Amino acid sequence: MIQLIVGNKGKGKTKHLLDKVNTEIKDVEGNVVYLDKSRKHMFELNNKIRLIDVPDYLVSNSDEFIGFICGIISQDHDLQYMYLDSFLQIACLKEDEIEATIGKLETISAKFHVDFVLSISVDESALPENMKSKVIISL
Repeated sequence: MIQLIVGNKGKGKTKHLLDKVNTEIKDVEGNVVYLDKSRKHMFELNNKIRLIDVPDYLVSNSDEFIGFICGIISQDHDLQYMYLDSFLQIACLKEDEIEATIGKLETISAKFHVDFVLSISVDESALPENMKSKVIISL
């Protein structure tokens, strides 16, 4: 399952994402990973959540990002949720690549039973129609 938190830059998507992950960690049976562009939010996350600072791993395009995601999943068979903050930046995406990359994440989600929650700095009206049903928060 893919869920999206969308809105223009500076609208508060990260706060909603942090609130969601910290609330849901109480009911999760598996492991949770939070991918971000820095360690800035380390102390705002519950200590059961693994924070990964993606730029540390030299990801430079969307294909490398998908490989990075698969690597994380392959090393943790108990992984249940992945929260991706600043999705466009950490995945090295341009707006015209969002749909294809999310399509790959949907395939990965279905195959490995990992749910993804993404924050994307895009207005909901700019999303393709087939992605609007995945939006859980629009700011």
